[in-house]
Amino acid sequence: MDKEKILINSSEMYAIIERMTFQIIEKVIDYDNTYIVGIRRRGEYIANRIIDSISRNNKKPLKSGVLDITLYRDDLSEIANMPEVKSSSIGFDVNGKTIILVDDVLFTGRTVRSAIDALLDYGRPSKIMLAVIVDRGHKELPIHADFTGKHIPTRKSEVIHVKVKEIDNVDDDCVTISDREA
Repeated sequence: MDKEKILINSSEMYAIIERMTFQIIEKVIDYDNTYIVGIRRRGEYIANRIIDSISRNNKKPLKSGVLDITLYRDDLSEIANMPEVKSSSIGFDVNGKTIILVDDVLFTGRTVRSAIDALLDYGRPSKIMLAVIVDRGHKELPIHADFTGKHIPTRKSEVIHVKVKEIDNVDDDCVTISDREA
């Protein structure tokens, strides 16, 4: 694999999350019935950063949850022989609520479709919105993000990684690009 190139450094990542926060604050009408749900793994940490930013900037935090979509993926057999299933943490009634799903990268749309399927097993939200750090194009499903940090056009052979301190062994959050192995 070619060397990774940093596309978004930590200060740019912070600015993106702050900008997305203000976009969310502008759109959220009913804080008591709006929840942020991070898609496990990186979406969970990005959601936490957005929630912290909302608390700092709006003083009224949004409630949150975490969604594991492993068993809802349509490529389950391709990702691992024994995929690791972790738990979801949706400690609230989703019926009639506005849910803001948070993920790192929007690519084909299949992860988001899986997340919607998983979320609907908990009930019927009144509205589902999507927040992503990077939209890289190449969608295979009619899914778009309501809140996008940055649009980064890519070739299908390229890989975008949103890296977070908690799980990627990096000092600071960033976004990188590299070529997929041939």
